[in-house]
Amino acid sequence: MYTRHISSNILESLTDTPVIFIRGARQTGKTTLVRDLMPEHMSSEYVTLDNTVALSAAQGDPSGFIAGVRKPVVIDEIQKATALLPAIKEHVDRDRTPGRFILTGSADIMSGLRVSDSLAGRMKLFDLWPLSRAEITGSRTNLVDILFGPELAWPAPTDDDVMNAVLTGGYPEALARSSDKRRQAWFSAYVTTIVERDVRDLSSIQDLTSMPRLLQLLASRTGQLLSYADISRGLTIPQTTLKRYMAILEATFLIRELPAWAVNIGKRVTKASKLMLTDTGLAAHLSGMNHDRLTQDRQTFGHLLENYVVCEMAKHATWSQNRVALSHFRSHTGQEVDLILEDHAGNIVGVEIKASASPTTSDFKGLRLLAQACPEKFLRGIVLHLGLGAVPFAENMHALPIASM
Repeated sequence: MYTRHISSNILESLTDTPVIFIRGARQTGKTTLVRDLMPEHMSSEYVTLDNTVALSAAQGDPSGFIAGVRKPVVIDEIQKATALLPAIKEHVDRDRTPGRFILTGSADIMSGLRVSDSLAGRMKLFDLWPLSRAEITGSRTNLVDILFGPELAWPAPTDDDVMNAVLTGGYPEALARSSDKRRQAWFSAYVTTIVERDVRDLSSIQDLTSMPRLLQLLASRTGQLLSYADISRGLTIPQTTLKRYMAILEATFLIRELPAWAVNIGKRVTKASKLMLTDTGLAAHLSGMNHDRLTQDRQTFGHLLENYVVCEMAKHATWSQNRVALSHFRSHTGQEVDLILEDHAGNIVGVEIKASASPTTSDFKGLRLLAQACPEKFLRGIVLHLGLGAVPFAENMHALPIASM
């Protein structure tokens, strides 16, 4: 059993917010999390819309369904009956008692609906990612808070087998498998379930034969600049179709785009996003990578490692004391910063990710450019590497081990 570090934030919100919505990919542990929270949140009723009887009742009479359930209530898989959301709004407008509704969903129902506007001030969203390395190891350290803190108190390495962490990922069920063979079988079944259930539920697309091939192609391009034209050519499908498919994969939390940093620093910069899969274990499975192949293919390992670090930072951001946005920077001359974290005040931390155990001064080239361009807002630059030592290279420039994450 893993402790989810976002739990305390959810419990706090239940004391002052009528509707809590916990969303994330299938099998990230949403149902387990809410069941763990229920004993602390009075005697909540639990309803899952995977139950055909409950789903039929919810779809047939949304207002009557909401009026009839005992509150507080947990409604699992809310994306199956989005007509409940206006009914919930009507109920909350009459009774704004905090913690009345805990919703979970394995699809992003906020996009394409005006729910976020209609429930403004009434609902708090929480994104539940696959398990972070900190949750797997039981560490309470928050890396985002450390990076934005006054002193850089980077933790000591906890596990030097970073490649294994990348290959395993963070899905609880995948972690529970005792061998790589069993884990690969789980990933295969997971992809089938996503395509045949979640994707079909979310879309009117009849021919889903291209979806597994698309996932495999995206996995091979993880950590790289997103080019719809290249992917479209690789799959021989129109870009309009590709964008529709990718929107569905993003809505089911399988992929994320890391946007380009939106600040003008007087340089010609790339505006393309970077492509990330939300779990590197799944990405490695889809691209046919194992420990031996990754050891030989350092370029692919580098891309997966970048994906891993970005996702770990995104996970830590969900329970950080600092509200941060994640992006990347790349100039047209090739100078880049793999990850930029920016807080609400505009302060930034730059992160370079290197699949090497021996960082050098040249690894800080993009970070120095960032520091020169934004001297008042630049807090520090970090090169994350595969070694085990933490080394200062200059004022506010440090090389730190990924194994500490």
